[in-house]
Amino acid sequence: MRLKFITCKVLQKEAYWCASRSAHIVDVVLMPQGLHNTPDVLRREVQSEMNRTADLSGQPYDAMLLGYGLCSNGVAGLTASIRTVVPRGHDCITLLLGSRERYQAYFDSHRGVYWYSSGWIETGTMPGKERCERLLAEYTDKYGPDNARYLMEAEQTWMKEYNWATYIDWHLPGSDEQKAYTRRCADYLGWRFDVIQGDPDLMQRLVDGRWDERDFLIVPPGQTLIDDLTSSCLMRAQKQ
Repeated sequence: MRLKFITCKVLQKEAYWCASRSAHIVDVVLMPQGLHNTPDVLRREVQSEMNRTADLSGQPYDAMLLGYGLCSNGVAGLTASIRTVVPRGHDCITLLLGSRERYQAYFDSHRGVYWYSSGWIETGTMPGKERCERLLAEYTDKYGPDNARYLMEAEQTWMKEYNWATYIDWHLPGSDEQKAYTRRCADYLGWRFDVIQGDPDLMQRLVDGRWDERDFLIVPPGQTLIDDLTSSCLMRAQKQ
């Protein structure tokens, strides 16, 4: 099969790794990190990419793969132009951990967990000393030292809701340095540090075309994704 895999840039290393192991032709298309912060923008940008149903040579794709979960409901409202497959999960952490059950089990036993991964660390936005120092410098330059201190206090309020800095380890190049970085962030913020083994199973099955109904939603052409918060599968599709 010829597959198009649309996913967030924070999953680029894991996506390319899984795609390289697939027997199918998998074109990975990376979307900018942070689109989930504005769901309407995520929906518009991903839909635009989904509407391109052939590769650069004009060969049609057999299916579209979305490397997103609900992601702030950003995928709700997307319409499949060709067969589209979505993993059943809440966000990219489900793909990194390999199943929504592992995600839920860890979340339930580690209240207040902030997830660190290769792609997320590379964005430079993760809570820690470097981020705090950068923001303080930016606020001071724009608003002066007094206002900067006030803004930093407001910025750090939400951090008090977290207790864990947990690194998801896929054993990719640089993982030892990233684990050390996550530990430094945890020490600086007064959080506890942990490492959990990542699992490629869900993402690998996505690019391998092994789509069971329990873990994947297969959306026929012309149908639209909608959220379904009353169901354990988190999403479903309906005809327009």
